[in-house]
Amino acid sequence: MDKLFNTRSMIFTLYGDYISQYGNVIWIGSLIRLLQEFGHNEQSVRAAISRMSKQGWVQSERKGNKSYYYLTDRGRDRMDEAANRIFKIEAPSWDGEWRLLLYTIPEEKRHLRDELRRELVWSGFGLLSNSCWITPNPLEEQIHNLIAKYEIGSYVNFFRAKYEGMSENKDLVEQCWDLDEINERYSEFIQNYSQKYIIDKNKIEKGDLSDGSCFVERTLLVHQYRKFLFIDPSLPQELLPENWLGDSAASLFRDYYRMLEEPATRFFESVFEPGESLNNKDS
Repeated sequence: MDKLFNTRSMIFTLYGDYISQYGNVIWIGSLIRLLQEFGHNEQSVRAAISRMSKQGWVQSERKGNKSYYYLTDRGRDRMDEAANRIFKIEAPSWDGEWRLLLYTIPEEKRHLRDELRRELVWSGFGLLSNSCWITPNPLEEQIHNLIAKYEIGSYVNFFRAKYEGMSENKDLVEQCWDLDEINERYSEFIQNYSQKYIIDKNKIEKGDLSDGSCFVERTLLVHQYRKFLFIDPSLPQELLPENWLGDSAASLFRDYYRMLEEPATRFFESVFEPGESLNNKDS
């Protein structure tokens, strides 16, 4: 299996697409077994989940001699946000306003500045000028959560405003995001997965694709598609170019995902061991 799919990233994909739908808790042995399908060994899985725990994404709890891992509130919020963006039906409508975040974080708190930048890129903000980030999307709640999380309220100003020139709104988009590059990535995804979709559809109809293979294919499909969350700001339709391929890619993703869903889920359920005593973690 291609080692480009690093263990930590694959664990995030499994939590988002499977584990969070099954009570949010998994025995480490089940996780190790699932990751073996992608060529990851026990040592790499344990190291990755330990790192995720230190970063605040997951927590562990023991039941007898077994360790179970579940997403923290922070982890669940990130998975929910990712799922909403991955499975959105169409680009959102726009209220015509921009959200602007400006900050002056001192050099001795550089680590906070770097963390904030990564969070802003993930959420779909674009850098308009030094320390000035903008988005046309209503992300007020996310911003206030970030400010509270990093305790940077004294360094931040946040505005809602209409653009009054001197150019057009789409010119702001061109300054902040390379939509041509993103469109090219969508084109590559469509070319690669259109062919795979047809091949796998024929295999499933003939009974030539095992449940385990469907699990691998669906997980890798999600793993590849979720990479767009880091580059596509999910702009409103009004700000997208006419030849935008994001919607076509999303349609292909949904069709392929649904085709693999039933056999992939069967395989997951055959391996998955929940943490029955930890069911309160999903509430």
